[in-house]
Amino acid sequence: MSREEYIQKQRCRAVELARGMLDGSIDYLEGAVELSSLRFEVGLSENDSDFFAFTAVASEVDHLPLGAARQYWSQEALNEHELEIEQSIHWAKEFSLSNCKSIIERFDV
Repeated sequence: MSREEYIQKQRCRAVELARGMLDGSIDYLEGAVELSSLRFEVGLSENDSDFFAFTAVASEVDHLPLGAARQYWSQEALNEHELEIEQSIHWAKEFSLSNCKSIIERFDV
């Protein structure tokens, strides 16, 4: 696979994530964390505003039990964090919803 093909594949994944985050089929915070990790894989400046927004979200929620890591947390700890997770989802959507839409517009083929 060439570098260009790899970049295109990662851009397609970014579109898939953004679409899923918008339609609710992908957990918003988990999607934001993955989009943050794609920041260096899509052939753009590391300071690209769309991807950098998700880096900010990922940084704000890195202490929360998300995704596969939830299986290692006690039910009591998960319950204690549920309100914060819900508040973080609300904040993250307000902060980065336009960036989801922009990623789709920029890279949907």
